[in-house]
Parts: sequence; structure tokens; C-alpha cells
Amino acid sequence: MFRRTFLAALALAFGLGQATLAETRTFVDSAGRCVEIPDAPQRVLAAGPPASVLLYALAPEKMVGWVREPGAAEKDFLAAPYRDLPTHGRLTGRGNTANIEMVLAMQPDLILDVGSVDETYASLADRVQEQTGIPYVLIDGRFARTPETLREVGALLGVADTAEAQAAFAERALARLEARVAAIPDAERPRVYYGRGPDGLETGLAGSINMEVLDAVGATNVAEAAGAGGLANVSVEQVLAWNPDVILAADPAFEQAVTSDPVWANLAAVREGRVYRAPALPFGWFDTPPGINRVIGVEWLTDVLYPEAGEGEGDLRGATRDFYKLFYHVDLTDAQLDALVAEAAPGQ
Repeated sequence: MFRRTFLAALALAFGLGQATLAETRTFVDSAGRCVEIPDAPQRVLAAGPPASVLLYALAPEKMVGWVREPGAAEKDFLAAPYRDLPTHGRLTGRGNTANIEMVLAMQPDLILDVGSVDETYASLADRVQEQTGIPYVLIDGRFARTPETLREVGALLGVADTAEAQAAFAERALARLEARVAAIPDAERPRVYYGRGPDGLETGLAGSINMEVLDAVGATNVAEAAGAGGLANVSVEQVLAWNPDVILAADPAFEQAVTSDPVWANLAAVREGRVYRAPALPFGWFDTPPGINRVIGVEWLTDVLYPEAGEGEGDLRGATRDFYKLFYHVDLTDAQLDALVAEAAPGQ
């Protein structure tokens, strides 16, 4: 009771709490929660990494800070001055680092979470909103509804024009993806293992939001054999038994290990030279986080998985340049573009 009273007092000290009814409107979020939000939010705190990417893409001027401080290499692909905003930690997911006092200290007038929507996330939103008086909304971040997510949050933040341009880009990317994948016979769709971390032994199971891009491009996730769920640790023996046609690495250390360690040498993916590291600057193209950053990832992954059916690297380069300008607010140099798309074609 004392802690709740203290936090309420702290909220008042920062001038936070619910705005007057004349300054708010009712928003029904993806969890069905009716939330009184500001008519024109000006300071928005992202609850987790997918929300952080979306907020940066749509309205970087409204960000109070980053969930995780961008590294030096990541900052090269982010616009000034937003790349140097403070870090407030994350409220959601594994490794959550933000606390209520820190949230209050950032003085947001809205908290935004994007991604999976279930009872756990709704309960967290209710609890944080009750303790701080700051409206907290949940938005469904499934990959298939990316255009809808962009438009919904764009309207929420008062940046509908930006959201419409980004949503249209995403719709075109998804339409190209659908057309290309539809032309691939089932027999030619590869079995893929996606390894996270330096040892590559963390992966996504069936139904994991982290594996949505793989589903979207019509490939088979070999880890579905381990059952349904989110992220999980597996063994080397399991990966060897699955014998994937393609290996996707999230970490350069795993990419190096799987292509040089004799333990992996007999895998079909290794023998055929089909091991790729997903581009990851400033955000992952496949995952890390599972947000709107994956829109450019489907362009890359279809080239990786179906090189003979692709339209050529030139299309990927153009799409990458356009995506980074529209979503990340940066003009890529030729050197940056070369580095980003190098993994898209074998032998480069």
C-alpha cells in the first residue's frame, strides 16, 4: 500500500496522471481495453523493442528514449538526434529492465506496446497504468497485419500521412512476396533452421512470433518438430537430426562456427553452402526484434531461399535504399548498402 501511495505521489510530482476528459479520447486497443489517451500524444514511451522500432519509424520526435541503447554500428543507420536519445529499458518480455520510477522519470503521456497480445501483456498494461496514471495501449504486431498496425498507430500518434506511406510500402512488399512464393512448388520450398545467439542453439518453435517471416516466405521451420511455443533452447544433436537445407544465423559467431566446426560439416545446409547471416543494422531483418523491421527482411529472405526465382539483387538494393529512407530516416551510402545486402546472394 505504501509503495502504491508513493508512486501515485511521484506521478503527481511529475505532473503526470490522466489528462482531463476534454484533452482525451477513448481508444480500444488490440486487447479490447478501453484506454483514455491524449488527443495528441507528444511524449511516448515504448514498452518493448518492437514498439521502439515502430515508434522510431513513425514519429521519432515523440520518442522519450530507447528500450536499449543503440550500439555504435547501429547508430550509423539511425538519424540524428534520435539515435542519441536516453535509454529507459524495457517493460515487457524476457530481461525487462525498466521500473515504474524510471517510467515516471521519463514523463511520457502515453506508453505503447506492440507485438503479442494476450492476458499476460494486458495484465501488465493494466498494472503499469494503474500505478502511474499513464495510458498504456497494446497493439497487435503480427507480421501479416503490418500495414494495419502502421495505420492504427499512425492515427493514434497523429502522424497518419507518414503511416500511410509506410503502410503502402509494406503492402507492396507483401504483395510481391505472395506472388513470388505462390510460384514456388512445394517440393522446392526449403527446410530451415534459424539459430539465435553465439552458439545458435536458441530458436523459435511452431507458432513463435519470432518465426513469422519464415512462415511468410513458405519455408518449413525444422524446429517445429520440437513442438509449439516461443523461443526455446535446443541441442546440437537435435539440429543435426533435423538436417536443414538452409541455416539462418542471427549472430556472426554462430555463422562462423557452423561453417568451420567439423561438428556441423555433414549438414545439407553446410555442404551446399546455404548458411546465411540475417542483416541486423540497425535492427534485424528476420527477427531481433519481431517488428516492422521485418518488412525489408522478406525481400532479402526470398532472394536467399529462392535465388533462381528472384528478380535480381538490383531490386533488393532499391527496396533496401527506399525502406531505410522511409522507415529509418537515413540515406544509405553505397558502402552501407553493399554491406547490408551482401548476404542476399551466395558467394558475395
